[in-house]
Amino acid sequence: MGSNGIRSIGGIKLAVAVVVGLAVVIGGGFAAGVLGTPSVTGVDNAFGNVTEETTEIHTDIHVRNPNPIGVTAGGLTVDYEVRMNGIAMANGTKSGVSIDRGNDTIPTTTAMNNSRIPDWWVSHLQNGERTTLTVHADVHSSLLGRSFDAPSVERGIDTSLIEAFNSTEDKEVNASSPVVPDPVLVIRETRGEWGTVSESETEIRMSFDVYNPRSVPIAVSGIGYDVAMNDVEMGSGATNSSVVIPPRSEETINATFRLENEHLDEWWVSHLQNDQVTTLAADFYFRIDLSEGGGDTVRVPLDTMTRTIETDIFGGGADDPSGNETDDGSGSDGDGTDASGTATPADAPGETETRDDSTTETETDDGLLGSDPETDTPSDTPTPTDTESTTETTTDTPTETATETDDGGLLGVRRSGTRERTPIGVR
Repeated sequence: MGSNGIRSIGGIKLAVAVVVGLAVVIGGGFAAGVLGTPSVTGVDNAFGNVTEETTEIHTDIHVRNPNPIGVTAGGLTVDYEVRMNGIAMANGTKSGVSIDRGNDTIPTTTAMNNSRIPDWWVSHLQNGERTTLTVHADVHSSLLGRSFDAPSVERGIDTSLIEAFNSTEDKEVNASSPVVPDPVLVIRETRGEWGTVSESETEIRMSFDVYNPRSVPIAVSGIGYDVAMNDVEMGSGATNSSVVIPPRSEETINATFRLENEHLDEWWVSHLQNDQVTTLAADFYFRIDLSEGGGDTVRVPLDTMTRTIETDIFGGGADDPSGNETDDGSGSDGDGTDASGTATPADAPGETETRDDSTTETETDDGLLGSDPETDTPSDTPTPTDTESTTETTTDTPTETATETDDGGLLGVRRSGTRERTPIGVR
């Protein structure tokens, strides 16, 4: 071997020795307390690009390196996870990260599969319309054998969506029939509560208190419904049970309506693309039998129940699809909403010590969860007519008494055309 080859091998050995020596010096410096320990100071989150299949979540992990030099030797690995009611909505790992001295930010992006949304919806309703959002992140150094945890971010999300179906305002029902003068009926009150919630559907159990101001009995032979959120049809159908309301008397009509959970991921996309704003519209109609007055059965549309729902999931203001807003970890729900949340520091200064003799694996931070969701096409909304001419889908009519839930939480609500009550978070 020539002298050049010997010098080349010697140079390589020298470089390796320098790197190993530097690693030992740095590791020893941390162990001896000569060098400060990097720490994670906070985590910000925001929504990014939204498609039919996935939702990007941008996570900025803020770190503090108290040393006069950057940390690159051995590299760093970042792990992060977003959960809602214990359901992993997005997670990922980013390896080979280096940080500068002082304060620095590690940007990460993960993709949430929108098919996760129905699972979260079920947990939210089954938990009394409450969601606990948690964000966890840590930075791990294979050189130091340590993980540095970020302060825990936890936000309580309380909603009262069922209030969209509650009203104490009198509503006249006009049949425009020559045999019975209007109003043929007056709806005194409506009440709604969640029924059975499964992976495939969500029940809404409603009660209508209906007064008959006329001198002849009036029969309601069925109630039809069509519920949409941001023009995404969530469910439609009709009941076929008959209730006869005596003259100048009041009766309660109970009905169960069903929403199809398979449409929730499509609604989710529309919600984020509309700056986290959803308009819920519920259209109902009565089938009224006027035979006692010498008339026919007619289908009479009722007043549309509308409700505007606004969310601020990560806090700090509603995120737009470009992901410009971030979460400051304060737990405030921001902008006309009402939620509780805390940023809880770790036991030590955000640090837990572990030993790691293995090498760091390099993984991508795609964080993609679940399988591709199906895209459903909303069906056409039925057009009311004066006489009954459509075939109805039969559903059960339970008689459970509806109960109201407390208002407030993540969803600020604005409601028009249904009742005077103003919930928290009105725009």
